[in-house]
Amino acid sequence: MNRSFAELIEQKKRGGELSEQEVSWWIDGLVSGSIPDYQTSAMLMAVYFRGMSARETSWLTHCISTSGDVIDLSALKGIKCDKHSSGGVADTVSIPLIAIAASCGAVMPKMSGRGLGHSGGTIDKLESIPGFNVNLTPSAFAEVVNRFGAAIMAQTGDVAVADKKLYALRDVTGTIDSLPLVASSIMGKKLASGADVIVLDVKWGSGAFMTLKSEAIELAKTMVDIGEDNGKTTVAYVTDMNEPLGNAVGNALEIVEAVQVLKGHAPAKLVEVILTLCDEILMQSEIVKNREAARTMAMSAIASGKALQRFAEIVRAQGGDPTFIDQPEILPQAAVRRPVNSPGSGFVTSIDAKAIGLAAMHLGAGRRTKQDAIDLAVGLVLDIKTGDAVSAGHQIATVHTRTEDDAVACEQEILGAIVVGEAPVPRWQTVVAKISRADGVVTYEPS
Repeated sequence: MNRSFAELIEQKKRGGELSEQEVSWWIDGLVSGSIPDYQTSAMLMAVYFRGMSARETSWLTHCISTSGDVIDLSALKGIKCDKHSSGGVADTVSIPLIAIAASCGAVMPKMSGRGLGHSGGTIDKLESIPGFNVNLTPSAFAEVVNRFGAAIMAQTGDVAVADKKLYALRDVTGTIDSLPLVASSIMGKKLASGADVIVLDVKWGSGAFMTLKSEAIELAKTMVDIGEDNGKTTVAYVTDMNEPLGNAVGNALEIVEAVQVLKGHAPAKLVEVILTLCDEILMQSEIVKNREAARTMAMSAIASGKALQRFAEIVRAQGGDPTFIDQPEILPQAAVRRPVNSPGSGFVTSIDAKAIGLAAMHLGAGRRTKQDAIDLAVGLVLDIKTGDAVSAGHQIATVHTRTEDDAVACEQEILGAIVVGEAPVPRWQTVVAKISRADGVVTYEPS
């Protein structure tokens, strides 16, 4: 380039569009160190205020995805599908979803991350299972997927290395919530993971990154366009995170709830999201022709025990002991279990998902920083959803803590997150929109 990087910052600051060559220069320089962090920070701030065009965002994502290892899944048979959630509270979706989809013939090579903040990570949850190995070699990973249709492993540190550097700078420069930067971060890792099909679960609400439905739809549209522009079949669903999706919040507790899904006993909202995403995976895998056939197949896999059996097989293949499926007491256990009772009577009008997530994080179920250790045993289990009737003294939750003091503090946080009113309110709609290149944005009316 015949220009200085400072001139490129000035160009973006004034609302100019960066060419593919200029974006590549930026990301290559970020990774090599030839462009200093303070200049990337300035560019991030310019992007935050000026945004990026669809072309810029798509190429930025491409550069992030190729900045480290790109996973080669050619050894796997069939159409490879990946699923990603933008994160939430009691979002116990990936683990049962993968077992159901795989038991129906889908191929699900899942690479997941750890939790940060109030959003739980799939890898942390799986490490609650005695012996479960999340650090598989590529050959071992491929072997498990080819035998059982699915495996879940931790993302390696060499995938999308530019994203790690960008995220660290976004975190300290107040540029986290920039739509093109969010979309390129998520999709950069997904593209590098090597799947043919990407199904996205984009959350909106109090416990989500996007608090407005319109923001979540716009993010979903951007990520679908990125995926399609980079040769991946990509479909997104926008789902509710105004209250916790499931009932359990905490790593071992969410493993128990995942098993309950596969046994046919789980909160309706959680099951609806799982089955909606599973429908899409089975259709995109060309296993079924329509949603009705997909739903019938998935529900049959649960009812027959086929999905639960597949989960046990995957656990065993990854070194875990599936005994916990029928004996959950072998999972990490908290020393204190304390019921939380409603102080009044009426109807649950709201449950603040973020406040519930933070309550669990304060116990040690989540991380304030990436360096924090996770306590796999602690957390909480809710017994109510928005719209439920409760009476004074009615049990609405159970806290699982290490100490009595922690239990008292968590109880107060839970009570502060739940509002009980005199009049009934409608329940939150679980799935609000589907976004695909073929159909555009399809919004769902409340049922």
